[in-house]
Amino acid sequence: MSYTGIPRAGSTEVLQVEGLYSALAGPYSFGLNGGECLVVSGPSGAGKSELLRMIADLDENTGEISLHGIRRQEMAAPEWRRRVVYQSAEPAWWEPTVGEHFEPSGLEEACILLAQLNLPYGILNAEISRLSTGERQRLALIRSLLIRPKVLLLDEPTGALDQVNTAAVEAVLRDSLHAGLALVLVTHSAEQAERLGNHRLEITRRKAS
Repeated sequence: MSYTGIPRAGSTEVLQVEGLYSALAGPYSFGLNGGECLVVSGPSGAGKSELLRMIADLDENTGEISLHGIRRQEMAAPEWRRRVVYQSAEPAWWEPTVGEHFEPSGLEEACILLAQLNLPYGILNAEISRLSTGERQRLALIRSLLIRPKVLLLDEPTGALDQVNTAAVEAVLRDSLHAGLALVLVTHSAEQAERLGNHRLEITRRKAS
């Protein structure tokens, strides 16, 4: 495992990870400021997704994590997961149609993001089962952003997208970074890492059990 990066001048630390560890991955230690993107790379099976899930407190782990100086154990798990949002490569959906996953109060902002991500307004009425993987990925990003997290953990969010739609997703992420979001991004694309990342964490192998 190797970590490189230089904090942006004047930025404020949002996420601090110290000795994060499980039977499958780690230990990891790093800090991330608002407006910064940590790119996580490495071979398939090395433990990249496990890292995101540990930060989100979805898998058993040990170590210290704090958000704006507040330790994870001092915050109720549901509240932590609203502030530190994890989005898997194939996000889960629990209702049959797209629109059922959005609160009415968030529809106006959702429609703005739909346009930015090259998705039609009518997709809100579509059945999830009829959508492509790429459509589901972009809709899940909208769903994640509308929660207004402090930290967003994305696992290959453009893995199923063409160049045009990848560029659209990256533009939305840049806007969110400029607004102060802290982003942890798993990607196999060196080009995407160069475009979005200012910190790098390379995981070379999975921890032996």
